[in-house]
Amino acid sequence: MATGREPQSYSGAQKALHWLIALMILSMLPIGFYMVDRGAKTNFDAWTNTLYTAHKTFGFVVLMLVALRIVVRRSRGAPAPVATLSPMERFVSEAVHKLLYVLMLLVPLLGWAGVSAYPARGIFFGLSLPPIAPINEKLAETLLQLHGYAAIALAALVALHFAGAMMHGFVKKDGVLRRMMPGA
Repeated sequence: MATGREPQSYSGAQKALHWLIALMILSMLPIGFYMVDRGAKTNFDAWTNTLYTAHKTFGFVVLMLVALRIVVRRSRGAPAPVATLSPMERFVSEAVHKLLYVLMLLVPLLGWAGVSAYPARGIFFGLSLPPIAPINEKLAETLLQLHGYAAIALAALVALHFAGAMMHGFVKKDGVLRRMMPGA
């Protein structure tokens, strides 16, 4: 809800975090699906292990960046919705953004918990992450399955978010997209 004290645009830090996280998520989703499929078809060779290690490392980076993004957004605020948005567009926009934040936190946390529940540990640039779930292979399988489902939901929301941005940028031309573009 607009209070009259909102910034006119997103800060440089907000834009940088948005685009960095977007790039990482858009890279990690297909790599994650590929590595799971590859792991199921091979005997988990060195390349598959490298993919898993990179996925775990960058998943943790995404988690930290999303946490930072939330702190920056809470301290900096966000521009008020543009006046041309209908009540339905405002509702959908708010719902999609809130769900994106939830899933950007939930997906890596489920992955971390799932990896913790297996005897293998999460890796962060060569360092083991502390476990956040007890070792339990059945729990690990459940958590990692939920991680996959949440990643699919995140991919669907990212697609919806992208479609909305394109509609605002190229159909409505109402300035919504421009507010998050670098240099704008």
